[in-house]
Amino acid sequence: MLTSTANGTSRLSLWLRVREFAVPPSMIETASARRLRGDWAGACAAARIDVDLDLRALERVYGRELARRVRDDLRHLAPDLLRWHMPRIAPDGLLRPGLTVALARYGQTGRPAPDGVGPDGVGPVPHLVARTPPAWADAGQRISLAWWDGHRTGPGAGAAARHPHPRPSRLFRFDLHRHLWDARRAEELRARSGDGRAPASSPGPLETPPEAVPAGLRCALDRWAAEAELLNRAEGRSAGGPVVVRLGSGRRVLLEPLPDGGAAVTPAPPENLAATLPVLPDAATWVLPDLELLRAGLVGPDRLHPLVVAALVPDHRPAGPVRPPDAAGQPRLVECRGARHRIALVDGVLTPLDHDPAEVRREELLVALTGTPLPCLRAIDEAHRRPDCLTGVRERLDHGDTAGALAVVEGLLGPDALLRGGALRDELEAAAHRRITYGLYRAGLAGPAPDRLLPGTRRPRDRRSHPRDVTRR
Repeated sequence: MLTSTANGTSRLSLWLRVREFAVPPSMIETASARRLRGDWAGACAAARIDVDLDLRALERVYGRELARRVRDDLRHLAPDLLRWHMPRIAPDGLLRPGLTVALARYGQTGRPAPDGVGPDGVGPVPHLVARTPPAWADAGQRISLAWWDGHRTGPGAGAAARHPHPRPSRLFRFDLHRHLWDARRAEELRARSGDGRAPASSPGPLETPPEAVPAGLRCALDRWAAEAELLNRAEGRSAGGPVVVRLGSGRRVLLEPLPDGGAAVTPAPPENLAATLPVLPDAATWVLPDLELLRAGLVGPDRLHPLVVAALVPDHRPAGPVRPPDAAGQPRLVECRGARHRIALVDGVLTPLDHDPAEVRREELLVALTGTPLPCLRAIDEAHRRPDCLTGVRERLDHGDTAGALAVVEGLLGPDALLRGGALRDELEAAAHRRITYGLYRAGLAGPAPDRLLPGTRRPRDRRSHPRDVTRR
């Protein structure tokens, strides 16, 4: 069993890889520039977010006032910031698949309305949601922006029918944490990140038994009481109502606010009670990963999202864009026949510089006849088949950064190189096939396995869940 130190290090290393590959600087720069110009759809495209919204249909169904509020939220949506904070899973830090995250709820008064009550007082509250595709179609790590109102027809019904979990999650919700996607509220991140400072509105202590919350968990205990109050208010309950806190691996605790502003934590609440109580959002349960990375000295402020840096390190002054050294055109040295030879890009192709073309052709013919290649040719062949940068290319492809992966490959082999068979080519081909699968999922041409019912489909009456001939009498 790993120690708490090992678990903590593993968690930080996961988030370090996420911050390096999941939201590249080019995406942040492009999406921010388009958002500041008022092009929210272009910003979503830059952040690899598909828009499944029909604002005209929303206006027809819900009226101009609600459509105006939705448009206002979309104009201030920072899609790159949303991707930055989206829930992720181990071990690779990919987006949590098959998830529907509520971004905003639209009641009649403009404030969050209780669940189950819509703008007209009947039906569910309409939500602006962000969805991640199921695991079998998660190529490109794309997110979709959609509308959910609980109806089988109307705006958002088509996108919901394709999704395995169209209903907004009770645990992963950003409607109470707009600072995770709304540029207008981004400065609230420090106050709600679990940085150890008790909020002024909750001066009381948090009574936590040792068996309730293990010491190794990075919980934002100083925020639980205040966040529980916000949750109760959003759900239309009294501010002192109990809430459930999920700590992973089936562990739950009951959080009960106290009159002095603190809260009491009770371990292992009964299942029947936990099912009826609201759940503290995951974003309010844990300390912000960026804060942990900064405290551990694993990242500097310049490697974080600009809106995150402005909130966590308000006195930081960016040093300006730092362009990494371009090693694409620089020769690389290879030990060849007792001498140091150079290989570099020539006319867009990786070429040995210290061997004339006739010698290279003879050596290539020798290799074709199962001979031993020159060290220079062996280095070029290894760069094509299994380069040292393969891990970085694979990480970028896994997180959907195809442009970044191709830039690394072109910087190594040149833009006109013809890839040879090997691990690098296999990774690129597999990524292309996965993108096709995602396109089929988006088009509704690929779905669950055979004999599985799509979400929202009624089960035929003549179809038994347990065939008669296998049931035990």
